[in-house]
Amino acid sequence: MDLKTLEDTPPWEWPKDTDKMLLDILRKGRIDAADRMLAVQLAGESTVVNDDLARALLVVAQNDKEDDEVRAAALIALGPALEQADMLGFDEEDDIVISEELFRMLQTSLQKLYMNPDLPKDIRRAVLEAAVRAPLQWQYEAVRAAYAGSDNDWRLTAVFCMGYLDGFSAQIMEALGSDDPDIHYHAVCAAGNWDVDAAWPHIASLVRSQETEKELRIAAIGALGSIRPEASSAILNELIDSEDEDIVEAVFEALAMSGGLAEFEDDEFEDDEENF
Repeated sequence: MDLKTLEDTPPWEWPKDTDKMLLDILRKGRIDAADRMLAVQLAGESTVVNDDLARALLVVAQNDKEDDEVRAAALIALGPALEQADMLGFDEEDDIVISEELFRMLQTSLQKLYMNPDLPKDIRRAVLEAAVRAPLQWQYEAVRAAYAGSDNDWRLTAVFCMGYLDGFSAQIMEALGSDDPDIHYHAVCAAGNWDVDAAWPHIASLVRSQETEKELRIAAIGALGSIRPEASSAILNELIDSEDEDIVEAVFEALAMSGGLAEFEDDEFEDDEENF
């Protein structure tokens, strides 16, 4: 199976030797740039990532002879494995995607990489965005500095990172008023992740408005159910009959997370009984 076929195939349907194929591509010095980028992105999938692939991604990220975009993509690809290792630990074999030894090594390596002031900006931003998936204390000061600066790209990275690091409610509220659509989007996500109650009116208005850009509205739907689970049900139920399947799917997911789906299903069940 070639890379393009892999890209178009659900990861859970990939062949068993996919990890070896991707590892071989990552270790090759010369390969088509588009293929190398795609291999890096696919290597982070939870169905294939392992110690060997994670190490290979780190090597790509550290190699200053690599294309900057490929290096940044390699760092981002490490994020999900770091997050899973941090959340689930290493006690249950079925939960382990990378070893604890490699997990600790990656954390140390990313911190060291970030502390290099000569690292290109976009790669350094990617380091921080990957590292916060497994929070450590040094990242808090890095995020504060990134948000306080005047560089809009760094502020975007900071707000993204606030979705993984707690204690930034004031900055999240400020970012909700940003004119930058990407910063605004990640502020909505962060508000939902940390149940920032003060964000409720703003996010509720985004959910209700037909003018809200679709991706932002879906993020707002998820955040709404997290911030005020009970109060969100009435608003979310208004969208159940939307003609947009993605919106409806997001609503059902939010209701399920907030506990409102059971109530909705009970109402449907009662209606069916009456009709019967």
